Amino acid sequence: MNISPAKENILKRVRNALSQSVQLPFPNAEGNNSVFQLEHDGLEMKFAEEFSKLQGKFIFCSSKTELLENLQALAEHKSWNQVLCQTPALLKFLTPAGMPFLNRDGGNASGEFQAAITDCEYLVARTGSIIMSAAQPSGRALPVYAPVHVVIAYTHQLVFDVKDGLAKMKEKYPGKLPSMINFATGPSRTADIEKTLVVGIHGPREVYVFLLDEEK
Repeated sequence: MNISPAKENILKRVRNALSQSVQLPFPNAEGNNSVFQLEHDGLEMKFAEEFSKLQGKFIFCSSKTELLENLQALAEHKSWNQVLCQTPALLKFLTPAGMPFLNRDGGNASGEFQAAITDCEYLVARTGSIIMSAAQPSGRALPVYAPVHVVIAYTHQLVFDVKDGLAKMKEKYPGKLPSMINFATGPSRTADIEKTLVVGIHGPREVYVFLLDEEK
């Protein structure tokens, strides 16, 4: 097959260009680095800011004593007398405190309780999200069916971005992730009906995060 001089000239220039290394115009644009930068003093403040924007209630506690006092005050303010908690690690320090509203029997998911207390996997500061999974003692149903969800978390569970949370989950459950990983971002909400925002349709209408500072 004969190649015209003009086409041969183009192919020659292409071959010459390919034989010479050229510096990438954007060497840091491969997607390996996060485009989000942490501009706050700490992950606690960033999470509190983003979580509050989503109508979540954030309570920072410097000790377990402070956490128990705040939780008791919340229960009294809300007039709770049935709050479910199925997490042994939380019951270990909640039960001795003698909280009259605490129910450890499990109850049922039909709405005969006012709130549920659970732990979580991680907290995502950038989005104000709570990472939960089916591997937690509370299971899949309790955080969804509870009208009010109270999460007790620790400062070591804070991560900056979603990808950081997923990386931590892979480290925590090597080779076998839980069958369900849920990112809860504030109370349940929908605007399906005439574009009117309604809270508490598909899940809890209120979400509280009590963050315990382990360094104190």
